[in-house]
Amino acid sequence: MREKILENLQEIEQKEDICILYACESGSRAWGFPSADSDYDVRFIYVRNRDWYLRVDHEYCRDVVEQPISELLDINGWDLKKALKLLRKSNPALIEWLNSPMVYRQNDEFTQALKQLVPQFYNPRACFYHYSHMAKGNFREFLQGEIVRVKKYFYVLRPILAMKWIEQNRGVVPMEFEVLVNELITDNELKQAITKLLDDKRQGFESAYAPRIDLISDFISNELDTYENKAQEQDKTLNDFTLLNQFFIETIDGKFSPSF
Repeated sequence: MREKILENLQEIEQKEDICILYACESGSRAWGFPSADSDYDVRFIYVRNRDWYLRVDHEYCRDVVEQPISELLDINGWDLKKALKLLRKSNPALIEWLNSPMVYRQNDEFTQALKQLVPQFYNPRACFYHYSHMAKGNFREFLQGEIVRVKKYFYVLRPILAMKWIEQNRGVVPMEFEVLVNELITDNELKQAITKLLDDKRQGFESAYAPRIDLISDFISNELDTYENKAQEQDKTLNDFTLLNQFFIETIDGKFSPSF
């Protein structure tokens, strides 16, 4: 599958006339709770040639590249300028990409330089709000009945643990779910229940349903109640564009890749 992904990335580069500087896994496989039939969620950051950004109509051009989703592969990417704008807002998805344990290809120098920018734009309050919104929405929509879809537990548990990580001032949230569980869950009975659920998820299928697990559901409800008034509005304070502009110009001038 990795070879197929690399072939797809190369085909996208040729078709779109872009240079992919970083590509990784972003979904359940990177989080550490894939099902037996989970697809591959590949995300990438790309750059176009310098002249493309100097066009008068540049702002009317798409800043994403998307491939039709197949049974096994969901692949799309963001233009570098879009990625840097989102980094300025401390976008959790982008930060997670850069922390993915599954990297398919990268320009090492580019990746290192981009990662060095993250601490300067990381905003824990904005990330906390993002994870709070995600946890509440998924809990409300998917975990209210006596029979629930197994995978949805993880789409609530992970953002809740991310909030706990942020609340404890541990820095950028790690992508791997098991790291969060091992570091933050101190109740052995609860940890065992989550571990069993994780094993069931890995051996089962994306569409699997199971009876509600009271111990885990009660933990989720209590945590959401605890954090109810702590998320509120995200911090919209933003740094200026100076560092991002410099990084962007250096990149399109070919510092990290051959010029087009």
